[in-house]
Amino acid sequence: MEHIVIIGNGIAGVTAARHIRKNSDKKITIVSAETDYFFSRTALMYVYMGHMKFEHTQPYENWFWKKNRIDLVKGFVNEVKHENKSLILSDGKTISYDKLIIATGSKPNKFGWPGQDLDGVQGLYSKQDLDKLEANAPNNKVCKHAVIVGGGLIGIELAEMLRSRKIPVTFLVRESSFWNGVLPKGESEMINEHILEHHIDLRLATNLVEIHSDENGKVKSITTDKGDTIACDVVGLTAGVAPNIDFLKSSGIELGRGVKVNRYLETNIKDIFAIGDCAEQHEAIGNRRPIEAVWYTGRMMGEALAQTICGAKREYNPGHWFNSAKFLDIEYQTYGWVFSERGLKDNEQHFHWRHPKEYISITISYDKITRKFLGINTFGIRMRHKIFDRWLTEERNVEHIIAYLKDANFDPEFYSQNESQIVSKFNAEMGTNIKSKKKSWKRIFVKA
Repeated sequence: MEHIVIIGNGIAGVTAARHIRKNSDKKITIVSAETDYFFSRTALMYVYMGHMKFEHTQPYENWFWKKNRIDLVKGFVNEVKHENKSLILSDGKTISYDKLIIATGSKPNKFGWPGQDLDGVQGLYSKQDLDKLEANAPNNKVCKHAVIVGGGLIGIELAEMLRSRKIPVTFLVRESSFWNGVLPKGESEMINEHILEHHIDLRLATNLVEIHSDENGKVKSITTDKGDTIACDVVGLTAGVAPNIDFLKSSGIELGRGVKVNRYLETNIKDIFAIGDCAEQHEAIGNRRPIEAVWYTGRMMGEALAQTICGAKREYNPGHWFNSAKFLDIEYQTYGWVFSERGLKDNEQHFHWRHPKEYISITISYDKITRKFLGINTFGIRMRHKIFDRWLTEERNVEHIIAYLKDANFDPEFYSQNESQIVSKFNAEMGTNIKSKKKSWKRIFVKA
């Protein structure tokens, strides 16, 4: 019986295992040193905030794995020996494989800051990181002040977590405005306002210089490039993540920043594949990055690779870009491509609308020559994924999007609707006379 070994029990590896089992009778083993069972990584923050217990983050009962004949091995892989198709674990044990899937995810970036390995300095990625945070910052008596370094999605999650326990937070962001390498100016500035409203000490255009130790090897303060010294008990390093591939450096597997793969998620070594955050496409797919540390792309890679391993070879094709997140109290969705001013191309133009009183906004990107719709960001408005996926496939123009926005709105009943104000602003700026179309369930579920 062919033996499939998967290193890593995150969403990519577990999805591959589940779909291989659905389509075959192959022997499947998952090796992971993080936890006994798969859990939803995106839910870790809610465990710390008291919204759920850790066991609630596990999508499957513990008996699921035995019932589905998926063997779980708790261990850390030190080496991959592709010549004899074996793995060497840190305890000296070996595991043989016929096909190997590398799905080891990411690790927090460290940039050589003095003091970055002190007690009390940590990232927020793994279950072990959550356990460390519970020990380092159980309350505002033990942790009187925390500093977060890095202004991305993980950074703002960590800030929200700490503030839920009334721990004062200083947030160091090297950019001049929060996440302005990704978000257009109006959206980035709105998030700045929202962060400050939550009593978070946001310091823009500020870099970490050094983390200082007390006499016991624990963090006591940091200094910034502005010359400030900030006393703190915890430093959260959230300046992005990098593929977790150090154990592969002498394996013969081709590496870049991640494990190099083709469209079929194959490495340069026969019968070895890579998926999820640790996989790096030789050539990026469209506007996507070669490495995508995103939950749903890991799931899609796992599904595609399972088909290949089960004899129905399938390319990884993630389709139109989309993502969602939460900035404290503001829900964010993006479909297609809406670049910040830093990445805006010559043919692209933005239409931006913001609610005069609430943290609600949209930005629509379109081709200013052809009028083709390129993408949309929404803050505080929920949208239907399938509608935007369809409009992007059909290459609708921006005027169509504005006219049929009500079809895309997925906000619950009795939420205030903003389409009329959005249409009015678009007409005023563009000199058009678009009428907002009434929502049609027939269009929504058949064809817009």
